[in-house]
Amino acid sequence: MSDRRPMFIDTDTASDDAVALAIAFAASEVDVVGVSVVAGNVPLDMAVQNALYTREVCGRTDVPVYVGADRPLVLPLGTAQNVHGADGMGDIGLDLTGRTADVGHGVDALIAASQEYAGRLELVTLGPLTNLALALRRDPGLVDRLARVVIMGAVADHIGNVTPVAEFNMWVDPHAVAAVLASGLPLEFVGWDISRRDAVVVPTQAERLRAIGTPLAEFCIDIQATVAQFCATETKLAGFDLPDPITMAYAIDGDVALETRQMYLRCETESELTRGMVVMDVLGFTGGEPNATVVIRADHERFMARFEATLNS
Repeated sequence: MSDRRPMFIDTDTASDDAVALAIAFAASEVDVVGVSVVAGNVPLDMAVQNALYTREVCGRTDVPVYVGADRPLVLPLGTAQNVHGADGMGDIGLDLTGRTADVGHGVDALIAASQEYAGRLELVTLGPLTNLALALRRDPGLVDRLARVVIMGAVADHIGNVTPVAEFNMWVDPHAVAAVLASGLPLEFVGWDISRRDAVVVPTQAERLRAIGTPLAEFCIDIQATVAQFCATETKLAGFDLPDPITMAYAIDGDVALETRQMYLRCETESELTRGMVVMDVLGFTGGEPNATVVIRADHERFMARFEATLNS
């Protein structure tokens, strides 16, 4: 049995997802056994092509990529093409067509992987939780076979990036989030607040990283073009932030987290004002049993070291 931990990744592949995939593909600690794609940042067919293109750039065509859900459980799909570009990859002219995903549905692939690596498989979700919710609906026993589920989503400080209080992944499919939170899975959340504070790449850092000169370095920086514009004009950050990559870095190396807290979480599904808000019961007012671990602070330098090592690989 390999010492590398088996990992399955669920992604709505756009520019920051691509960097997260690259980090996972390059990591010696984990063995990526499959990737499922879900609609979110971009429509499903586009997200699939982006995942397949990233797989090629990383030289990891051995990792299967599966097509998953094309819409949320209940609500119509909302995308983030205003953030990541029309193609999800910065609109820099990449050839993002003509590639073919592996045979099989992403939900089935996740279930199969959980059976093959029962009790050991780690799932990292980088997009809406639709595929995971569907997998739980199809096979409730999944709860007992996943070692951990690391989720990029929510915000501990309730400052949203798609509404005043909601993080995008949770907002897209709040009904899926509610199902996952009620499932009993071992959940760990890395919120957008962590990205906003601990995963911002300022222009001088971006220039230095691109100057590494590898095709992967140029790819990972160049595809952030539209995100950088959005961060400058809308979220008012000093550079572009990388929520999915810091989530992946934490999933691989728990020491990326400087502080975590176990809390009871619920997701708002009905309110027009607070749809997709993940309510975190910090002080225990509800009396609910903690159902998730939430990263409160992360190590920027440790994250950046992982990112740079990936670009040098």
